[in-house]
Amino acid sequence: MTTFFIADIHLCAQEPAITAGFLRFLREDAPQAEALYILGDLFEAWIGDDDPQPLHAEISRALNQLHQQGVPCFFIHGNRDFLLGRRFARDSLMTLLPEEKVLELYGRRVLILHGDTLCTDDVGYQKFRKKVHNPLIQKIFLMLPLKWRLAIAAKMRAGSKASNGHKDMSIMDVNPQAVVQQMQAHGVEWMIHGHTHRPAIHPVELGKTLGHRAVLGAWHEEGSMVKVTPEGVELVTFPF
Repeated sequence: MTTFFIADIHLCAQEPAITAGFLRFLREDAPQAEALYILGDLFEAWIGDDDPQPLHAEISRALNQLHQQGVPCFFIHGNRDFLLGRRFARDSLMTLLPEEKVLELYGRRVLILHGDTLCTDDVGYQKFRKKVHNPLIQKIFLMLPLKWRLAIAAKMRAGSKASNGHKDMSIMDVNPQAVVQQMQAHGVEWMIHGHTHRPAIHPVELGKTLGHRAVLGAWHEEGSMVKVTPEGVELVTFPF
């Protein structure tokens, strides 16, 4: 019995090696699991399910095939692909989850999320996040011509990159108290998330008990996943 968790693959046409590595993972590794959870930022950017990029169709087919092999796939939106919608999910046979989800896994209560909501010290980002998650703003954006959406997304990515270049790295990491608050609020002993690109398993003091937080790595030069079995929780890296 095994469940896999991944995040921050950041697929894009400009990084064919990452795409090839992810497709290999879906063909060879993922079928060994009972379920696959993708905790956001599967794609580097997402401007709507109507974007006709061949890459999107290729990934959709691969996820569909994984489901047909008996491995369900679940998805939590990230900060890069929060507009990924029901159409892509339907074609991929992928189940969309809320931004926070508690799982009962082999006797453990596990909270899964992308992780950006834990970075509460980055006040500017949290204000931006609140704005772009407004349903009305999203609806208006998705009604724009594809060409306009591409230009807006490119401008926003450039702005984000420039802004992050001036921020202290600690601001862009999770706030420890936010982690404790979320774990206690959900009554869990484990948390799994991505977003920060700082793979590790951290102990978390939860009053009289000790919890753990597993952080997934980004797929820049190698794959990263958290493997949960009845025996334990393991952070695994592997070549593309």
